[in-house]
Amino acid sequence: MARLLRGSWSLRCREALLRAVRSRPVSGVLGIMAKHGDAAGSLTKHEPSLAKSEWRKKLTPEQFHVTREKGTEPPFSGIYLNNRESGMYHCVCCDSPLFSCSFGNVFLSSEKKYCSGTGWPSFSEAHGTSGSDESNTGILRRVDTSLGSVRTEVVCKQCEAHLGHVFPDGPGPTGQRFCINSVALKFKPGKP
Repeated sequence: MARLLRGSWSLRCREALLRAVRSRPVSGVLGIMAKHGDAAGSLTKHEPSLAKSEWRKKLTPEQFHVTREKGTEPPFSGIYLNNRESGMYHCVCCDSPLFSCSFGNVFLSSEKKYCSGTGWPSFSEAHGTSGSDESNTGILRRVDTSLGSVRTEVVCKQCEAHLGHVFPDGPGPTGQRFCINSVALKFKPGKP
């Protein structure tokens, strides 16, 4: 009887831990708790969340699939993959500013947007990042175990749109690669 009770207790503890981990922002692919985003794991929404049918009306089918159903656009197909203009990338769903870049030199490179060769636009940090502090950015990190491994999903802080994932294999100094779907973004040219 004692073994059965210990087993039941252990199962409940594991389930509670998994629920807690899945609801909290994370850093890195190992699912380590981080100081990024909302510390309580809940989102502060700046506008009311739309119903699924309203999102379908507002977005193209591909935008809906990626942002609301956590899909992924095919690699090398996104309109912003090779974009070399200076400006700001906003959430396609709610227009929240997410990533900035400025291309100023003759080689058309940016300190924040770069070509990773993966087939998706890549950024080394989110707009509003200060050192390792992402509390003033438009993104949140979440645990994603949908493919059987632990990854870090990136979502819009304002409307919870799925944007892509972040990986620890980017360039210095951050070492991060925000791998973001073009279809989840809206680019506004100009000085970021």
